[in-house]
Amino acid sequence: MLLGALSAAGALQLPELARALQVDVGVDVSVTERGALQAVAVAVRAADDQPHRRLADVQRIIEDADLVTPVKARAIAVFVRLAEAEARVHGREPSDVEFHEVGAVDAIVDIVGVCAGLHALGLDELVVSPIALGGGQMQTAHGTLPIPGPAVLELLRGCGLAAYGGPVDHELATPTGIALLAEWASRSGPMPAMTITGSGVGAGSRDLPQHPNVLRLVVGERLAEPDADEWQVMAANIDDLDPRLWPGVIDRLLAAGAVDAWLTPILMKKGRPAHTVHVMCAASKADGVRRALFEESSTIGVRTTTVGKHALEREFVEVDVGGQSVRVKLARLDGELVNMAPEFDDVVRAAGALGRPVKAVLAEASAAAHDRLRS
Repeated sequence: MLLGALSAAGALQLPELARALQVDVGVDVSVTERGALQAVAVAVRAADDQPHRRLADVQRIIEDADLVTPVKARAIAVFVRLAEAEARVHGREPSDVEFHEVGAVDAIVDIVGVCAGLHALGLDELVVSPIALGGGQMQTAHGTLPIPGPAVLELLRGCGLAAYGGPVDHELATPTGIALLAEWASRSGPMPAMTITGSGVGAGSRDLPQHPNVLRLVVGERLAEPDADEWQVMAANIDDLDPRLWPGVIDRLLAAGAVDAWLTPILMKKGRPAHTVHVMCAASKADGVRRALFEESSTIGVRTTTVGKHALEREFVEVDVGGQSVRVKLARLDGELVNMAPEFDDVVRAAGALGRPVKAVLAEASAAAHDRLRS
């Protein structure tokens, strides 16, 4: 299915791949339908009596192929993932694992071909939607196994990709496919906002009656944002926290990477007064911020929403108030100054050092900033 999607997207010429691998296989490419969707089906034909290969055997085949080094490295890394997963499942060393079906020449073509196609696309990142694993049972060289199989679960463990069972009682994701996604995917999630430049649909071998058995690849250029990070807002309703603890909770959330944190008074069921705590942070900081919220507050659940954030261009200038330095934040829209505010911590510090009211130092710092910008 991955080969079919890459072929349909124009990223892969399968006959050339077979020649580069220097293996005796045939590759059939055809256009078919799955669930009323047009898709490309790829079938790799090889002799039935393929030997069982260990990792070193597969590595030699790939290293001898007429391929660029990054493709070889990625393909070998996929087989290493497979060997390590099989070894953990069966209690062996990775070097002793016999790949059975995966070691056959057609599977080598699958893995190397996908690596070659993804390399040709020159992706900055590969985002994968939650993976449908299927259900029921399957027959393997190890006997009858439940779906998803143990190797699939082992490959998913720790790789960060989301997956779910169903929606049909068939195997929908193989160890080979999961290993490829685990090696190449940047993250799980919805399709990013982008301008579409291409797409391809690969057909599975089964034509399921109520489920289009396809894999879709969408290629595009991600939309440039003023702030490239994705942003999340976390929220929790809390009615049993000592109010004296809230300042410390807010401080800990900010120290963990939140860009903002705030409380909203609410009235919960049975007339109980409470607060909703909201926290905004970059997606890259979400785990640490969430941990801080659980550790510092009494909540046992946190809601998370992905949001857009548009920020003005910012810069700082320093002004002098009675010999004390105060930073002033400037915000510009299309180069034009639209907001200006002294840093309040600096104002408080300067007021304490000068023995003056905070409001007086705040006003003088604002006036000094205006004078500096006019000069």
